[in-house]
Amino acid sequence: MTHTTAGTGALTFEAIPAAELAEIRAAGRDEAGNSLTVQADNGGSPVRCCLRETRPGERVMLIAYTPPGTAGAYAERGPVFVHADPCEGYPTPRRYPPGLRHRMQVVRAYDRQGRIADGVLAADGLQAEAVIAEMLARPDVELVHLRNVGYGCYNFAVRGG
Repeated sequence: MTHTTAGTGALTFEAIPAAELAEIRAAGRDEAGNSLTVQADNGGSPVRCCLRETRPGERVMLIAYTPPGTAGAYAERGPVFVHADPCEGYPTPRRYPPGLRHRMQVVRAYDRQGRIADGVLAADGLQAEAVIAEMLARPDVELVHLRNVGYGCYNFAVRGG
């Protein structure tokens, strides 16, 4: 389903780009300089390379990552899980990630200067999608992040049109 609202057009749901992950894997270090460590996941952790939850036993890495669209004091670097080996990525960037739709999320809006413009707690993907569309219809909002409720970790970015 492509969500469309007046003034924003179709939404694009962005995983961490495969090229960025390839550079991190090749360097053997994340952007904070931490050595990469592979672990088997118990399942249920959101992976930011393909925007779904892990299955038990999947090989993942926990890396430090700075999401797009933030700047200055708002430029947060935080922990995110990604697959240890290249994966298929997120195949349907015009759809809210179905593998994360059941999760409660914080929808956080950022302006063109990379500052937080708003934040809303959404019960699930259906509510989050409506909040995303409303936020991106605002002239002061450039993009939104979806973040985990308990830990505040970044999950993915969304842009309009």
